[in-house]
Amino acid sequence: MEQHVFHYSARVYYEDTDAGGVVYHARYLHFLERARTEYLRTFNFSQQELLKEEKGAFVVKSMHIDYRIPAKLDDLLHIETIVTEIKGASIIFSQTINRDELTLCQATVKVAYVDLGKMKPVAIPQVIKTTLVS
Repeated sequence: MEQHVFHYSARVYYEDTDAGGVVYHARYLHFLERARTEYLRTFNFSQQELLKEEKGAFVVKSMHIDYRIPAKLDDLLHIETIVTEIKGASIIFSQTINRDELTLCQATVKVAYVDLGKMKPVAIPQVIKTTLVS
């Protein structure tokens, strides 16, 4: 599978930090989620359209995060997103948050595609799989 590296940038705002100006650990999840969403959007896959047309959605099944160096107020973060594996109902993303040349955080995120009516995993639509592996 050819790996497309997607780059997304985000600025750290006051609302992302604690009283000391350090990014609160849970805010990294927001940056990672936005990058995954924008990655799919580059292939013209809208989460909203999947909800409406397919009655399905990607949900996080598991996540492993390695926090290395804290991000701080006003930092410009660069998030790299790569799909490392696609199975019948799941995708595994490898994501890295960097500031300049420093790696601040690395994450492996497994998302499952679920039927929202049944709240059970179902096969990822073929058009998505085909697009992401080409």
